[in-house]
Amino acid sequence: MIDLSGRVAIITGAGGGLGRAHALLFAQRGARVVVNDLSQAAADAVAAEIAAAGGEVIALAASVSDFDAVKAMADETVARWGKVDILVNNAGILRDKSFAKMDLADFRLVVDVHLMGSVNCTKAVWDQMRAQNYGRIVMTTSSSGLYGNFGQSNYGAAKMALVGLMQTLALEGARNNIRVNCIAPTAATQMLEGLLPQQEMDLLRPEFVSPGVLALVSEDAPTRTILCAGAGSFEAAHITLTPGVFVGGGPAAPEAVEAAWPRIIDRTGEIVPEAGERQGRLELQNAGYSRDSGKGN
Repeated sequence: MIDLSGRVAIITGAGGGLGRAHALLFAQRGARVVVNDLSQAAADAVAAEIAAAGGEVIALAASVSDFDAVKAMADETVARWGKVDILVNNAGILRDKSFAKMDLADFRLVVDVHLMGSVNCTKAVWDQMRAQNYGRIVMTTSSSGLYGNFGQSNYGAAKMALVGLMQTLALEGARNNIRVNCIAPTAATQMLEGLLPQQEMDLLRPEFVSPGVLALVSEDAPTRTILCAGAGSFEAAHITLTPGVFVGGGPAAPEAVEAAWPRIIDRTGEIVPEAGERQGRLELQNAGYSRDSGKGN
């Protein structure tokens, strides 16, 4: 059984939907929970549910796009409970339009809330997690970022950026036992109202995603994982690298790339690189370079 007793968790955007479901489950499993939301009334309502069930909870309103506000939230949490062990970056908004019709202000706003909001909250707890040699952080990505979705260029860009943030922070946090993962949820929240038939909305309840988030913040959590979740189903997504083909340089190189295209995109033998430098190492290897000999063929 995953037991969060003694752990302190901050969950952003927890005044409803996915964040509320995460907060309720974490509290049921013993965590002391900070319910964050832009709306104090919404945060208070969820906090009241947790308190009524005997949980320890604080409701703190703050915009994740305001670093000073989230830093104050993190500081208040530490002052109250001595630490922050878990951060779930869940807060988000939508401003859907095709790219041709989208105002750049709406693009910036979505990136600011999803990407910079997660950066702000993570930065606010990062040093404290490093000092205590323990931390569990979850970024909320999306299939819209991983695979694209019509009318969501802003949302997709922000959500894919969170995968890149997760990849690097997982590497940087490893020595201090900070594990960083992504959840890509499919859930019937306010964002999807009116877009799906009721039968599908009923199957995609937010509480069916939260068990995956709980696994990502446990003592034995993985790191650098993209966990997809919806309707009680869980899958892992990966950014992979094919073995590739060496075509060399020279005037005919563009045509060589075109001719080799079927082999370049052949996924047989693809890998999940352990870090970004693995791409360069593979390319040097394909070029016949050996680090031991210091030269290529």
